[in-house]
Amino acid sequence: MADLPADGPDDAVVRRVEDGVAWITLNRPDAGNALTAAMRDQLVAWLEEASADLAVRAVVLTGAGERGFCTGADLRSGGSGPSRPEGAPERASGDTARLIRTGWQRLVSAVLDCEKPVLAAVNATAAGGGMHLALACDLVLAAEEAAFIEVFVRRGIAPDAGGAYLLARLIGPQKAKQLFFFGDRLPAVEAERMGLVNKVVPRAELLAEAAAWAARLAAGPTKAIGAAKALTNRALESDRATALWDEAVAQELVTGTDDCREGLAAFAERRTPAFRGW
Repeated sequence: MADLPADGPDDAVVRRVEDGVAWITLNRPDAGNALTAAMRDQLVAWLEEASADLAVRAVVLTGAGERGFCTGADLRSGGSGPSRPEGAPERASGDTARLIRTGWQRLVSAVLDCEKPVLAAVNATAAGGGMHLALACDLVLAAEEAAFIEVFVRRGIAPDAGGAYLLARLIGPQKAKQLFFFGDRLPAVEAERMGLVNKVVPRAELLAEAAAWAARLAAGPTKAIGAAKALTNRALESDRATALWDEAVAQELVTGTDDCREGLAAFAERRTPAFRGW
């Protein structure tokens, strides 16, 4: 399961699709699975493809090795930007904000916006942007040895990759500030207690547990699950009237699917539904 074949030009991030599940593995274990710009862009592309691919009904994101799930950006792999006119500064006003918007924010948004459920199988340390990548996923499984670290304060920089947006909603502003201000290592068990992780398992059982959860997701009514994901994410920032309107529209759309018809027929016939994903 951990030795996945490459499905792209760079084996630093690899993918396979099996039984309706797209397994995506960050494959730079010696570098703690830190992301290069090319890896980040490939992840975005695969997540966007998953939304439209009827063969994909769930996504699992994990890391290779035992050093890191993802330890953030690979700061040594910075790309060369467009050429600059003579006398221009090395960094102009707006460069950093643009880099954040088109980089890690785009990746985190791709996870949140993916129409299929995304499950993180956190095998080891998730730090900085890597922590936020995991927390953007719909469900989070973690190995007992895993940990989460808001490393930004250790570098003297502000949190990015959607961190404040995610953490304030997941655990509230006070706990979020505690993690941001101190940058302490948060063991997986404590992260589960805080509500950041759904379940902690021994590392040897992590991929098997992820496979079991993903299989259940892939066998479910994909459009209904996608609607539940979108409604839940939007509810965190909607007023009541908007949330209820979204709910009604989502139900209007979902009740027209083949899976809804199958679910109702199975209920009437007292049998297990056979959902197909559309």
